[in-house]
Amino acid sequence: MTKMWGNGLKWMFLIVGTIMGAGYASGRELWEFFGAESGLAIVLFSFLFSISCAVILTIAKKEKTSHYLPVLERVLGKRLAKAYDIMIIFYLFSVTVIMLAGAGATLEVYQIPFWLGIVINSVLVVLMFLKGTGGMTKMNAMLIPVLIVCLVTVLLVYESSIGFTFTFDVHLQHNWPSALTFTSLNILPIIAVLGAVGNQIKQRGEIVIASVGSGLLLGIISYLYNESLLSVAQEIIFYEIPLFVILKHYPSVMVLAMSLVLWLAIYTTATSGVFGLISRTEDKLKGPAWLVALLLVSLMAPMTMFGFSTLISILYPLYGVLNLYILAALLLYPILKHPGAKEKH
Repeated sequence: MTKMWGNGLKWMFLIVGTIMGAGYASGRELWEFFGAESGLAIVLFSFLFSISCAVILTIAKKEKTSHYLPVLERVLGKRLAKAYDIMIIFYLFSVTVIMLAGAGATLEVYQIPFWLGIVINSVLVVLMFLKGTGGMTKMNAMLIPVLIVCLVTVLLVYESSIGFTFTFDVHLQHNWPSALTFTSLNILPIIAVLGAVGNQIKQRGEIVIASVGSGLLLGIISYLYNESLLSVAQEIIFYEIPLFVILKHYPSVMVLAMSLVLWLAIYTTATSGVFGLISRTEDKLKGPAWLVALLLVSLMAPMTMFGFSTLISILYPLYGVLNLYILAALLLYPILKHPGAKEKH
């Protein structure tokens, strides 16, 4: 029982760490999809995300996968899986570019030049793979709880200072469709990362803990964060990183501390992206994991010059729409693939 909970929480933190990167932790991704009239959208996201994770983990466990392609083939069929395979590779690559750009923007608070911040983060990503890919799940299990506690503490302190202005009017929830695009945006990296650890999942209980836990945790944090951003909505346009609007009235020590926490979020997601790419290309790109990681970040670094917020505002909504089909396939999978489904038709 203890081992099941330990493993379940490990996969939960892997999921949350994959989602809670620069886009999410900075507030930019949430603001792009949610904002006003989004309470219901966030509740729906939490529910849909939990179901999707449970389906992905169940398939990955059954197939004993070491990369995501078998999961895609089970959900979409071999022909469509090839198309989404290409999309996932492009997605992981481009999102890791965004993470590196986010690292540059975040470390500017410490008076570190944008380009140097990118170099520092790239080197640390490569170092994570010096001992293969096993270190990444251990890193997430250590860093993500710290990130969650720090982010939630800042948001709660901020909300306390303005009097907890939460509102939920059932008649003002017109942004509920954003739940679909926000969930679908986050499905591809989850397939990529969980598909790489399917052969390590031992019990069904681990799947329940990981999927329900990650959905609830992300739902609660998203709602709290979105409400906080709504209170500073008019100022967000002037900031590359919306979190800094919330922090601007705090002591500079708090800003520096949260910048470090934000950077950790960027680092975990960058390593998750590279992890997914390494696991998918290991049969084609021979050599140690750190060398493949070095090759990948070397190709990514020049593309960061487009800027953090620009990359998010263009690519994230696009992926949100493109991934709707795979989200629908995941949600329908338990019904269409049910043992008795073929007998009824």
